[in-house]
Amino acid sequence: MQFNDEYSNAKFQGLRAQEEERQIQTLAPQYGFEYINLKGYTINPEAITVISLEQAKRAEAVSFEVNQKTLSVAVKNPNAPEVKKLVDSLQAKRYTVILYMCSSMSLKHAWERYEDVTSSTAEKKGVFEINTEDIKRLTARIKQKEDINILLQEINGVANTRRISETMELIFAGGLALRASDIHIEPEEGGIRLRYRFDGVLHDIVDLDSYIFARLMSRLKLLSGMVLNTRAEAQDGRFTFDVGDREVEVRSSIIPGAVGESIVMRLLDPSVASFTMDKIKLNKWIESALRQQLKKPNGLIITTGPTGSGKTTALYAFLQESHSEGVKIITIENPVEYKLKGIVQTQTGKDYDFSSGLRAILRQDPDIIMVGEIRDREVAETAIHAAQTGHLVFSTLHTNSAVGGFPRLIDLGVDSRIFGSSVNIILGQRLIRVLCEHCKSAYAPEGQEKSLIEKVMRGHPHPITLPQPLQIYKSVGCEKCGGTGFKGRAGIFEGIIMDEAVEEAVIRDPRENVILAAAKPQGIPTMIQDGIEKLILGVTSISELERVIELPYEIASAIKVEAPPETKKEVSDDDFLNHVI
Repeated sequence: MQFNDEYSNAKFQGLRAQEEERQIQTLAPQYGFEYINLKGYTINPEAITVISLEQAKRAEAVSFEVNQKTLSVAVKNPNAPEVKKLVDSLQAKRYTVILYMCSSMSLKHAWERYEDVTSSTAEKKGVFEINTEDIKRLTARIKQKEDINILLQEINGVANTRRISETMELIFAGGLALRASDIHIEPEEGGIRLRYRFDGVLHDIVDLDSYIFARLMSRLKLLSGMVLNTRAEAQDGRFTFDVGDREVEVRSSIIPGAVGESIVMRLLDPSVASFTMDKIKLNKWIESALRQQLKKPNGLIITTGPTGSGKTTALYAFLQESHSEGVKIITIENPVEYKLKGIVQTQTGKDYDFSSGLRAILRQDPDIIMVGEIRDREVAETAIHAAQTGHLVFSTLHTNSAVGGFPRLIDLGVDSRIFGSSVNIILGQRLIRVLCEHCKSAYAPEGQEKSLIEKVMRGHPHPITLPQPLQIYKSVGCEKCGGTGFKGRAGIFEGIIMDEAVEEAVIRDPRENVILAAAKPQGIPTMIQDGIEKLILGVTSISELERVIELPYEIASAIKVEAPPETKKEVSDDDFLNHVI
């Protein structure tokens, strides 16, 4: 009976709140005020502090928006004596007060924001209260980047109290609709530039009003758990928002600049995360070699490449390939980008760095360990020690090539004589954009381009037969690919297995050309060979290859840069690496 009474009471309270909401919405215009529902409204943290919590509760009011000295205040009863006292005190401080009517539930919800602002953290450690229906509606309307500008003009053309919130919703909806991996907001002398990165390339989207920028930054800082009044230091944070069927995590970074703070937000959308070996599209020679190394019970597997080359995503795929019921896998990452089912993932923090975390992980009886990045001697030596003592270890290095991983480890202070008993394979990788199947244009290469293809194929350990006449493809641009000429990305790879010949070369003379000569009998194509093979197969263009890897100078200087049309219609639906780390 008690349960039924509690249920009935809760149901009654809910109905009562709904009735009050409808009543306030009806009465507001009759009293000459605008109605507002503060649930789902991202309250300006600079506005809420204008009125103390004690004053707000006494007057049943809350300030939720401020523009210079114009203050928007929501109240339950605009004719209450305490409200009149509050308005008088605000006007004495030279504020122009605009009153709105709201319900008790709105006030209660808004009052909870006071603690968020004073502690500079969001209610649930960075949860963006966003209307899922609005996001779905906006996402459905955004088919190309120009649509964002149209929707922004609609928002700016209506003087409503949700302008900042609607702009934020539009920015994130645009990122999701265009499958962006990063959102950049950059203040400049002439305005505020909004840019998205998709398919690994930054695209200008729209210029935002300077009026909006400061308020956007305050809210994004609050959501990210940053200090609001610090503008001269770099800050990092994160928050999440729910779009109905999934939760999107946002990793934010702010740096100070000459004009103002610049923010970059990485969208970690689980709907685009596909961590499997087949999604990486390894060439069959390196895939065969890698699968052999993944079967080993111990050793170190390293992926190398610059930032944004998909190293961590590749490691996630290797972890998934190695994961089984009888295997304990622990990771230490900075930060954890995606949650992998059945894998223990840890994140570096103030008192938990890569070196101390790795030592702690070794006491947890793991079979496989992933270290996000080998950054210094201590981490390198601990990872190699783990690989020598019965653990399979995955990690990354920032180098230009697979062979560059060996001298890099030596530079970090690792004894080259222990590489043979600890390192299994070092990979190198890059990401190239894939030509749009709907508009790519075939042509016959001539001169230096043809010479390059023939020269690289002659050195390929497993050359493919060149079609006669030889034809390759270039980008054009159409509605299907948003006018970019490309749709999605794929990886190009290389790898060096630590065998006896490579071990001897590393110990005797660790120069890159010496190690490459020792590794040649392994028959694994280099990145340029893998790239040229994909070029012949029509996967990418020669100018795209030049963008991501170094071609011989005399060839590169002869290649004409492709200039796709300005009009962008629809953006890539990349299954592999819109989420690259």
